[in-house]
Amino acid sequence: MLVFNKKYFAIAVVIFMIEVAIALFVHDSFVRPYLGDVLVVILIYCFLKSFLKLTVLQAAAFVLLFSFTIEFLQYLNIVNALHLENSKIARTVIGTSFSWIDLLTYVIGLAIVIVAEKYSLKKEVNAIR
Repeated sequence: MLVFNKKYFAIAVVIFMIEVAIALFVHDSFVRPYLGDVLVVILIYCFLKSFLKLTVLQAAAFVLLFSFTIEFLQYLNIVNALHLENSKIARTVIGTSFSWIDLLTYVIGLAIVIVAEKYSLKKEVNAIR
């Protein structure tokens, strides 16, 4: 079950650097709130696939469940409940505000992953023939 996949790890590192750049330098009303959320599920997916041998659907389902759980915890105002409201790291990583739109961005991000994986697998099969 444990495996190291350089391809997924490299993609995760690149997306992580993009996410950091967005967090530090982008303060708009589209890229940071929406594109950032689309990218974060792709980042988590690639990170998981870097170390675990999971099918596309297993990894995508886990990431979706994890993302929805974090969003639900935001709904419960978990940062304040844990008395972490003064922690910039906790507020950034966990988030502080629930949004139905975020749930949609997570689904969009994972749809992109599934389509990309299907296309990638189809390419690999054709290359073998």
